[in-house]
Amino acid sequence: MAGVSLKCGDCGALLKSVEEAQEHAELTSHSNFSESTEPVLNLLCTVCSKPCRSKTESDLHTKRTGHTEFVDKTSEATKPISLEVPKVGATAEEAVTATTNQDEEMVVPEVDKKVLEELESMGFSTARATRALHYSGNSGLEAAVTWIVEHENDPDIDQLPLVPANTKVEAPKPSLTPEELRVKQQELRERARKKKEEEEKRTEREREKERIRIGKELLEAKRIEEENERKRILALRKAEKEEERRAREKIKQKLEEDKAERRRRLGLPPEEPSVAKPAPVVEEKKSFLPIRPATKAEQMRECLRSLKQNHKEDDARVKRAFQTLLTYVGNVARNPDEEKFRKIRLTNQSFQERVGALTGGIKFLEICGFDKIDGGEFLFLPRNKVDMAVLNSAGSELDSAIKNPFFGVL
Repeated sequence: MAGVSLKCGDCGALLKSVEEAQEHAELTSHSNFSESTEPVLNLLCTVCSKPCRSKTESDLHTKRTGHTEFVDKTSEATKPISLEVPKVGATAEEAVTATTNQDEEMVVPEVDKKVLEELESMGFSTARATRALHYSGNSGLEAAVTWIVEHENDPDIDQLPLVPANTKVEAPKPSLTPEELRVKQQELRERARKKKEEEEKRTEREREKERIRIGKELLEAKRIEEENERKRILALRKAEKEEERRAREKIKQKLEEDKAERRRRLGLPPEEPSVAKPAPVVEEKKSFLPIRPATKAEQMRECLRSLKQNHKEDDARVKRAFQTLLTYVGNVARNPDEEKFRKIRLTNQSFQERVGALTGGIKFLEICGFDKIDGGEFLFLPRNKVDMAVLNSAGSELDSAIKNPFFGVL
């Protein structure tokens, strides 16, 4: 079978003529060509009649235009290849004619003349405008301009398109009148507006769902935090109760040991368990136990606990009262010789707001050694009654009450 194409031995490209082989060699520097019996494909698009010479080219055309139907006319256009080199000096028109005659006659496709004139008035060349109208399927001015924008970097953008002369070209679609064009544009704008409104509504719904989800997560996190805090407080109360129980047991054991020691010193025999606990009522047994008077520290602690319990609805005010009392006690402890720190006017407005108006505030100072003088107008701590141990104990109790968040709660 005679050769119908030239094949590049370096890249495998099929070429229709010697001229195409020369152009390919100039572009790629390939020089290994041979005749081939494999024809160059001639796939015609059934929509716009664009010829495609390979499957890759037809796929690219489909991607750009959406046209998917092609007619294979390879067998009709295949002819033995001529190995004669075109004459030097031949015009481009003669070269195109010679190449075209090898396949079949090619002509410029018909396009909508009115739209063509509009494109030319916009500054586009005749070749570019004709090419855009042809490959956009004569769909109108807007489609042609869009095609030009998308293909402005094509190397053949300013070449007239050619189609086989015997190809039936669909009659160009009539262009819209100005009034129809305005109506069409209004419809497109209205459609775009509705689409934008729907998109905004959808976005707003998504945002609302996200806000609801975040709100639920925050509420759940807050509930878990409150539950953990409640468990922590219960555990702390349980630990304090256990500590109190152990302290009572130690005191009871100490009392029993002291009692046994006293009997030993008096020369009495150890008390028998059956004798030590006859059958008296619990109240009668308690009456024989020695009652230890409360220490100053215990009195202060109870006074502060009572102050907080009486004003538990205003925690900030209670804390401020504790800090004020700590300031009074600290000033006296640091400057025991300064009378101004050992004398407090009860009618002072600042003192009344911070300490005097709270139940237990003045009592705490009295436990520290302050006495009322001048008909109850002043609280005064005489220098000879300044007890540093009592003041240090008062400072410790106040510091514990301020720093312990559960002070007075149990």
